[in-house]
Amino acid sequence: MENRRRFLKTAATAGAVGITGTAGCIGNLSGSGGSQEVRFILTPAESSVSVKKQYQGVFDYIEQETGVKIKAKKAGDYAAVYQALKSDQADIADASPTLGVVGTDEGVADILGIRVAYGAAKYFSLITTKPDNDINKLTDLKGETVAFADKLSTSGSLFPLYMLKQAGLDIGGAPEGNPKDFTGKWSGHDQAFKAMKNRDDVAAAGTGAFVSMPHVPKDQFPDRVKNIAAGFDDAGSKKPEMQLLKASQPIPRAPILMRSNWDSDKREDIKTALLEAEAKDLKNDNSAEDLWFTGLKKGDASDYKPVKNVKNALGLEFGSDS
Repeated sequence: MENRRRFLKTAATAGAVGITGTAGCIGNLSGSGGSQEVRFILTPAESSVSVKKQYQGVFDYIEQETGVKIKAKKAGDYAAVYQALKSDQADIADASPTLGVVGTDEGVADILGIRVAYGAAKYFSLITTKPDNDINKLTDLKGETVAFADKLSTSGSLFPLYMLKQAGLDIGGAPEGNPKDFTGKWSGHDQAFKAMKNRDDVAAAGTGAFVSMPHVPKDQFPDRVKNIAAGFDDAGSKKPEMQLLKASQPIPRAPILMRSNWDSDKREDIKTALLEAEAKDLKNDNSAEDLWFTGLKKGDASDYKPVKNVKNALGLEFGSDS
């Protein structure tokens, strides 16, 4: 457990380099005169997506509604988002559900709201495989190679590891260490799915449903997915067809976080504006990149109990060693 804590602290520190090393220090961005500058840190998106273009409509809306000036930066990885908030390098964050748990537990961040996609405030993690192999259940992955997204991705790493552990496989020290019963490879959601699709040595992929669901026939999904998953209408619509090994329980969608010690008279104005926003308010009409969510709903740390349970089951810790 001690090694896990040390790894995650190191990852967060290294992640901060992903913010400051490529774009200069973002520690002193408050404006001197004119509009108040608000620092918005973004989680890195898939390689096929320009996250800044995706979010430009959000930034424009916040500026129009509150009179602030948004200064956006993309983090180098998931851990860097948390480190940016913890080290006062960001005021607002596009964060994963796991970082929502960690941020509130550590007193680093408050949940501004929970993202909603086309009416759904929950989503799913899927473990998929190719239909023409001998992998029919999770225990068949013993001795095989499984591809995952970022090590700290909620739907692309932590929930797939939890499902594998629940199935009886020994995940060892994963995600930061090596699994014992299988080989793990971590990259991104798109990359993990492509590795499974294109490489004979990769038996399965753990990803967010937004990547793999279109390749899985509808009749393979359990009712919990059919009933609430945004995008289920597109299930099975793409080739090549893949086989579903396991779908997670519903996961609360990623939050927008605000730094807990951010003292600004615009804090509540921004929160109110985002919670009241409609899909059309957040859209960037000048970009081909579609924003993946259509609004936000009120929420707090209690909404993320399923994520906290998985984090605890995997023995993951952030912050101090105390």
